[in-house]
Amino acid sequence: MSGTQSRAARLRAVLQAAFQPVRLDVTDDSFRHAGHSGARPEGETHFSVLLVSGAFRGQNRVERARRVHAALEAEFGSGLHALRLTLRTPEEERTATG
Repeated sequence: MSGTQSRAARLRAVLQAAFQPVRLDVTDDSFRHAGHSGARPEGETHFSVLLVSGAFRGQNRVERARRVHAALEAEFGSGLHALRLTLRTPEEERTATG
């Protein structure tokens, strides 16, 4: 992926390809972590991700998080410090937002 593309855009592209989500929200929360471990002045280090995908059916929270972290391994290697993950199946999303 292009080095000029924002990290948020790269996260979206990787997660879209890996999980074919029905909903994907990626939010850069780096400004909330200024001065904390792993934060950089330029940002793009801390993100919140809401990912709703049928690919998570039959998996527990830990398994889902491991899959997302594995998919984003290159980003963690290039400055991504932390993710706040909300990972649901479409059925769980309907219950959560219903």
